[in-house]
Amino acid sequence: MEERNCTTAAQFILLGLPDQPELKLVVLLMFLTIYVTILVGNLTMVTLIEISPQVHSHMYFFLRNLSLVVAVYSSGIVSKVLINYLLETKVISFGECVVQFFFLSFFASMEFFLATMAYDRFIAVCHPLLYTVIMSKEVCILLGASSYLLSCLSAVVHTSSLFRLLFGSFNIINNFFCDIPPLHAIYCSDIYIANLVHFVFTTLVLIITIVAILFSYVYIVVTILRIHSAEGRCKVFSTCASHITVVFLLYGTLFFIYTTRSTSTKSLDQGKMVSVFFTLVIPMYNPLIYSLRNKEVKEALKKTKSGDSSVSKCNQ
Repeated sequence: MEERNCTTAAQFILLGLPDQPELKLVVLLMFLTIYVTILVGNLTMVTLIEISPQVHSHMYFFLRNLSLVVAVYSSGIVSKVLINYLLETKVISFGECVVQFFFLSFFASMEFFLATMAYDRFIAVCHPLLYTVIMSKEVCILLGASSYLLSCLSAVVHTSSLFRLLFGSFNIINNFFCDIPPLHAIYCSDIYIANLVHFVFTTLVLIITIVAILFSYVYIVVTILRIHSAEGRCKVFSTCASHITVVFLLYGTLFFIYTTRSTSTKSLDQGKMVSVFFTLVIPMYNPLIYSLRNKEVKEALKKTKSGDSSVSKCNQ
């Protein structure tokens, strides 16, 4: 591709939200409500796991970190949308766009956290007597740190490959935040290498984490089937139900995004709907799934409301 009229972008224009005056208040209230729900839900989960002895499993250590990542990530996306709407501007600087995409890539790599949680459930269900030995405090911290490190590495690679290229004269992003398809649509440079890097790293992350999750749940299912009591099987399965729900939501959305990705206008418009689901709906429902489908979390929440709680750490 020719690189005439290319430039190093100083700012972009976000066109992802409607311009109709009668819809502005509705959209603003919708985003504000979702943002508050995401923050309150995920930060409540972080606090609850920190102070409640009822949620003492190492799975909740990973869930606490996952909720923290979701809260920070959502702030990077939704807060900019709210600020732009209040100031009636659509401009986002190059630096803000880079930060947004970094957090998006980091959040998309939360499969690492889901893989570590699947491993934790595998040990808890298949080797319950050795759980406290295998999932020691040191292993817990090592797995958590590794998830952060790998997610950060993936985000750095995706971000650096995406923003090292030149853009055209019209830096208009057909979305409400910085994402790969609308940015590809305004590239002036050859995007073959960038696409190759995204594909290779995304494929590696998906394969590694999917294999880890499938391996864990194959053994979990085999173990559950060996339990003669129906009540016992339901009890064991219930400990994994929330995690399975989040896995299906995340991987289902990622599969749709990467199999339908295109820079055509029609595809970009469809991508906005998927973007809303991925950036807003999943982070909003993440704490709800774990709280409503998890007996330990519901009991801890009730006791916390009544003031009967004490500090709980990962090594409890």
